[in-house]
Amino acid sequence: MSARRAGIVLAVLGILLAAGWFATRGTSLPEGTEVELRIPAGSSVRAIATRLDSAGLIDHPRVFALYVRLRGADADLKAGRYRFVAGMGYGDFIAQLRDGAVVTLPLTVPEGLTLREVAPRIAAFTGDSAATVLEVLEDSAWVAGLGLPGPTLEGYLFPDTYRFAEDVGIREIAETMVTAYRAFWGPAERARADSLELSEREIVTLASIVEEEARVDSERAIIAGVYLNRIRRGMLLQADPTVQYALGEPRARLLYRDIDSVADDPYNTYTQPGLPPGPIASPGAASLEATLRPADHGFLFFVARPDGSHEFTRTVREHNNAKNRIRRERELDPP
Repeated sequence: MSARRAGIVLAVLGILLAAGWFATRGTSLPEGTEVELRIPAGSSVRAIATRLDSAGLIDHPRVFALYVRLRGADADLKAGRYRFVAGMGYGDFIAQLRDGAVVTLPLTVPEGLTLREVAPRIAAFTGDSAATVLEVLEDSAWVAGLGLPGPTLEGYLFPDTYRFAEDVGIREIAETMVTAYRAFWGPAERARADSLELSEREIVTLASIVEEEARVDSERAIIAGVYLNRIRRGMLLQADPTVQYALGEPRARLLYRDIDSVADDPYNTYTQPGLPPGPIASPGAASLEATLRPADHGFLFFVARPDGSHEFTRTVREHNNAKNRIRRERELDPP
């Protein structure tokens, strides 16, 4: 073919493509039909065109491949699982493949989970074992490079619902969650922490305890206030969730012998003064906000009611009376 003839062919092709002639004519699917299609890594332009053709999305794979090359996009098309719509123009296919606008799937990580509880959720998404995920999450050298206020990821995998491509890796998921955690901390939050004379790490640690204690949203700030009152008075926190963390596994009911069995553990706030060394779970935004803006009151104690709410008291006598009354109520109306 002479250069002149080739130029004419390309010019005509360009006009037809610009007009959308090849976008919808002759495709085997009704316009608007959605099709999910996987583009394997390393696929050539011709292979991608063939897949689009086989899926009924285009009817002229050679023309599509030629158009990709004319657009200079042949090295830019990305692998992954895509959701295409029958009737799209060739330029739309190219734009989606260039952008890597792949299908994403939701991954939900609720508030109050430890690393050991987060690991199986990530594993179910990535297809790895929970042990493999936990090994990555506990990689101290990698975690140190993330610049977090604590030595581990415990407490800093921000709870939320995320969307990831199906071939996402463990580290990418964790880094996205850490980025969401960092986004919580603006100038106002740092100013509030300073006003409480607590470091970022101490705020997250206290918020993680609030997260584990609170069952009623309106009580989060009250619970945070109780623990801050105890800290300021030099009292032991005596927070059951920290003992549960020290035990390494949840107990339906915490007994004195359980507390004694981990008496020397730094996370046992029945025996160790002040806050534990770090968070015991990942607090959500509500618990972080409540800890930064605790309720101003004189309460030093609280006890859980059967419905999950708490009764707050100021003195040991009031606290013991509340415990006895709630115990009797449970005995009269067992679950």
